[in-house]
Amino acid sequence: MIRFGPSGIPLSCKGRTPRDGIEDVHMLGLNSMEIQFVRVNVFDRYTTEEEDGMVPMDMEKELIVDVLRYVDDENKEAVWEKNMKVEEGDVLRVLTCGIGNDYNELKETGRLARELDVDLSLHTPYYMDLGGEDGISERSVNNVIYGGMIADALGAGVVVTHMGLYGDLELDEATDSVIAKMESLTGEYRERKIKARIGLETSGKQVVYGSLDEILDVVSKVRGTVPVLNFPHIHAREHGSLQSKEQFQEVFDRTRKASKLKWFYTHFSGVQHEGGNEKRYTPIKKGDLKFEPLAECVLENNFDITIISSSPLLEHDAMYMKVILERVMLKRESKLQRQMKEAAK
Repeated sequence: MIRFGPSGIPLSCKGRTPRDGIEDVHMLGLNSMEIQFVRVNVFDRYTTEEEDGMVPMDMEKELIVDVLRYVDDENKEAVWEKNMKVEEGDVLRVLTCGIGNDYNELKETGRLARELDVDLSLHTPYYMDLGGEDGISERSVNNVIYGGMIADALGAGVVVTHMGLYGDLELDEATDSVIAKMESLTGEYRERKIKARIGLETSGKQVVYGSLDEILDVVSKVRGTVPVLNFPHIHAREHGSLQSKEQFQEVFDRTRKASKLKWFYTHFSGVQHEGGNEKRYTPIKKGDLKFEPLAECVLENNFDITIISSSPLLEHDAMYMKVILERVMLKRESKLQRQMKEAAK
């Protein structure tokens, strides 16, 4: 199946909630949406007497993402199980993110998406550091965990994330660090019973970890991760490499060999680039990355694929790609009919 959708709530949508976005995506004839988990804030508070014995995920008007419990007179540690009950003296870590007020609301949003056949995914904050060891790296790790909890409630299948800068690390050191973080994160997903997979997005800048080879190396070694093929990023980083159907085919072949997946999650838009670096996304019509070769490759292989529009025009270019795909399909069918007529003569 081929799915198209925007990276965020459609620009034309009058409401700004995920529910509004899902309804608009469906009305536009699209069937996928990547929810932006980018305004992430957490604060800690003590439980009240009335909350003693309550299940955090059942609490109304709050998204509880961790319970901190004293292990001795001075030290607390995070404890979490889906159906655990809070105790007197626990500290609750509360998330605000603009996606939903509590888990029940998120589940209702997910139900709506399934009813309308809109496949959901989620993108973590754009500035991430999953290779370092400082406070920013710790927050980045937590954001992937919290994003997984949101995705799980929504029924979203992929939590997309960037890796972060190489910094002072050599490539081998950066890879080892990223693999260690991913193994820890996928282990945390399993402990929290989060079904979504962590999607590692290819990067469009030379200073950011995430060339195609690097992403495929990590996903081949860490169970529970999948590659996110951001074609404008690959195109920019490889100095305008994706110009033909055969070049897209090579990317898919390498990805399938490394990940063993039969389904692909991708991003597409136009892109301005220079010196192997993305400068900015552009509408598809204004970039040198064309959608027609990708459409030909997808149709020729009958791929099961999700294509997310990261263009500044969001839903407009998602619909534009769908039109191009249908146009390429008609050309293929017409060519096949001509060949059949010629063969029958």
